[in-house]
Amino acid sequence: MIVDTSDKGTLAIFGGKPVRETYLPYGKQSIDDEDVQMVISTLRSPFLTQGPRIKAFEDEVARFTGSKYAVSFCNGTAALHGAAFAAGITMGDEVITTPMTFAASANCVLYCGGTVVFADVDSNTLNIDINEIKQKRTDRTKAIIPVDYTGQPADLDEIMDFARDHGLVVIEDSAHSLGAMYKGKKVGSIADMTMFSFHPVKHITTGEGGIITTDSDEFFERLILFRTHGITRDLNLLEKTTEGPWYYEMLELGFNYRITDIQAALGLSQLSKIDSFLERRKAIAKRYNEAFEGLEGIIIPYQKDDRISSWHLYVLRLNLHHLRAGRREIFEALHQENIGVNVHYIPVHLHPYYQRLGYRKGIAPVAEAEYGTILTIPLFPTMSDQDASDVIIAVKKVLNHYRAAR
Repeated sequence: MIVDTSDKGTLAIFGGKPVRETYLPYGKQSIDDEDVQMVISTLRSPFLTQGPRIKAFEDEVARFTGSKYAVSFCNGTAALHGAAFAAGITMGDEVITTPMTFAASANCVLYCGGTVVFADVDSNTLNIDINEIKQKRTDRTKAIIPVDYTGQPADLDEIMDFARDHGLVVIEDSAHSLGAMYKGKKVGSIADMTMFSFHPVKHITTGEGGIITTDSDEFFERLILFRTHGITRDLNLLEKTTEGPWYYEMLELGFNYRITDIQAALGLSQLSKIDSFLERRKAIAKRYNEAFEGLEGIIIPYQKDDRISSWHLYVLRLNLHHLRAGRREIFEALHQENIGVNVHYIPVHLHPYYQRLGYRKGIAPVAEAEYGTILTIPLFPTMSDQDASDVIIAVKKVLNHYRAAR
């Protein structure tokens, strides 16, 4: 039986005994012997790159998401860059996205010469607000990049309808939402293009890696071209008659953004376990919800009834009116209890680089305000029940210490 010591003892930051003896990170890969053997078999095969594992992995991702195509890249950022290129984003084009994300969601627009337009977020889900999208659209808007924050899909029907009405491309940044459901549909089968990330803290990992799913023949061909220097041997695309079997042409200024067979092999093995990974994430999130719901000082994640999150992150919001400490004090106290909390994210437009481009504080007041309250607690499939209990005990212990006197 686990004893709840959440209201007992001095905080570790003040010299007390920490809840845990070892550090628990907020996220971590889940690798087993099957994964290792799949990689070893590929290392012993004739192909380390540009071989059959890549196509096999892409086919499996397409099957899992219900999309026609999947095109892999060396990382999620490269995949977003490829999607922005495929969408035709160039100098003078505007792309609307959310500031409550990792910088790559916006940077991919800059890579193509476009201009980022930040739309504020919904105060409940922290996903991009459709009303803000409508207000920020201009005649120069070319695309929308919604982000499925923490794993809960954005308001895709409203976004897709608005995009169709105005001839815009939707690139869904689903780095957080592999396996999530939106109104009965798998994420990856709804937007014009959808990006998934395979960084080690994500649902499955290839070490580094990313992929774009799409049903569009045109986008598929442009993605394939872009990730391989803009070079093709496809007879249907060559501008000249082939000079021989060696012949190829560079048609676009592409990049070397290919994934390797080694990475794809790991991805194939990981994908075979995705259902169990998702179920474990959901079970931990459910336990957190039950432990923290109604607890003074924090607000649990808001979830809409018509979608199922894949729970990449579990983000608490601090109700600072009920606490006699700020987010930093809470953050540092939990770290001293050996709980690896984190913050996702610093709004993109507040970074120095974007400030130098002319973006200013105040353009996304909801995102800016909520940034000051958010705190990510550990959530990954190989967490034990005891690990989850430690997180709950530590959060309650710290909150009890810092709860404001009545």
